[in-house]
Amino acid sequence: MTKSPRIAFVGAGSTVFMKNIVGDVLQREALAGAHIALMDIDKTRLGESELVVDKLIRMLGTGATYSTHTDLRPALDGADFVITTFQIGGYDRTIDDFEVPKEFGLRQTIADTMGVGGIMRGLRTVPHLWNICQTMTEVCPDAQLLQYVNPMAINTWAITRRFPKIRQVGLCHSVQGTAKLLAKDLGLDIADIRYRCAGINHIAFYLNFEHRQPDGSYRDLYPDLQAGYAEGRLPVTREMERCENRVRYEMLKRTGYYVTESSEHFAEYTPWFIKRDRPDLLETFRIPLDEYPQRLRDNKARWAAQLEDLRNSETMDLGKSHEYASSIINSIWTGTPSVIYGNVRNDGLITNLPEGCAVEVPCLVDSNGIQPTVIGDLPPQLAAIMRSNVNVQELVVEALMTENREHVYHAAMMDPHTAAELDLDQIWRLMDRMIETNAQWLPDWLGAEARKAVA
Repeated sequence: MTKSPRIAFVGAGSTVFMKNIVGDVLQREALAGAHIALMDIDKTRLGESELVVDKLIRMLGTGATYSTHTDLRPALDGADFVITTFQIGGYDRTIDDFEVPKEFGLRQTIADTMGVGGIMRGLRTVPHLWNICQTMTEVCPDAQLLQYVNPMAINTWAITRRFPKIRQVGLCHSVQGTAKLLAKDLGLDIADIRYRCAGINHIAFYLNFEHRQPDGSYRDLYPDLQAGYAEGRLPVTREMERCENRVRYEMLKRTGYYVTESSEHFAEYTPWFIKRDRPDLLETFRIPLDEYPQRLRDNKARWAAQLEDLRNSETMDLGKSHEYASSIINSIWTGTPSVIYGNVRNDGLITNLPEGCAVEVPCLVDSNGIQPTVIGDLPPQLAAIMRSNVNVQELVVEALMTENREHVYHAAMMDPHTAAELDLDQIWRLMDRMIETNAQWLPDWLGAEARKAVA
């Protein structure tokens, strides 16, 4: 193609994330003249992002241009690529997702993917993603949607149900990020590692993890990882790390495979690690409760300092991130092939997970778009763990598709961690409170009655 792509960034007020992706894009030769349409409803944060993009373009000396928007339609108009990264309800709703469950004795670590926090975030988020998809069908129907919003699996599944013609992929950095972490644990160069991974977002497992030998062959690294954990050498403790990866290594011990998402995440996807009557488990596995709110507070303070530096400096760090966005855009735009891990509809890709659910698999990307790889059956113990989470995701998507409030309660009832801590009456009362607390941010079929009660 001779022209440059138009890239719409919805949720551009996520400035650090936006900086990483836009910086990656503009450092690729074929994309250096791109137009970046920044969209956010928060004018202050949008202004901060404008400052960053303007400085990026001047530093790199590219022919890139940008525009800023507080309305969705003009930002998407004519876009070739649409990137979403936003959090509906912001910090306050995240705090509610933690504090209200704690009144019932239910404690969480991240609450953005599973559990009552993940359920509520999905109910808040999907209607806005659907609105973006509807607008895309009207002003940029052929655009590729790169979806970075959590809960990833619920969002991806809901989009494919309501807008099956939208070209979309859900993106996360847990696969490539964890691979680098494991290489560091073993003292190896990630460039010499090859792996194959599959599952659902945040619960994908490395089906193989191998190291290239001097003769060009590859050696299985799972025995090294298992021996390191058994002997107490792994996981490696790192400075400033609030959660050692003991949960993931324990799952390797029990299942034979290593999971992609962090221990603090995975601990709340299952019934085994967070229990009111077993405080010793939290210490044994170093599980940090209320981790995500603390992370948000830390990020807010860090960003305030970074913003001040940006305002007073003519330069900024231009290191390349490990996000897939620029690779995908470059491959589709130029035809240069690449391989990424993406969240897509399960059209026979993983044969022992439900058809139609959202799965995370390796994908070839070129001018034909994103082409997922057929995996076949996963090891049955891994598929069983995933299905316990898929059940919850399916019920949230069904609630949204059919506007059936009862399915919201059914989703919470089936959540592994919630069910391990609360009885059915407690779950129903908790979800009543969660709907009431979130009423302002929920679709009318779910939140209208609660809003009237609050008023």
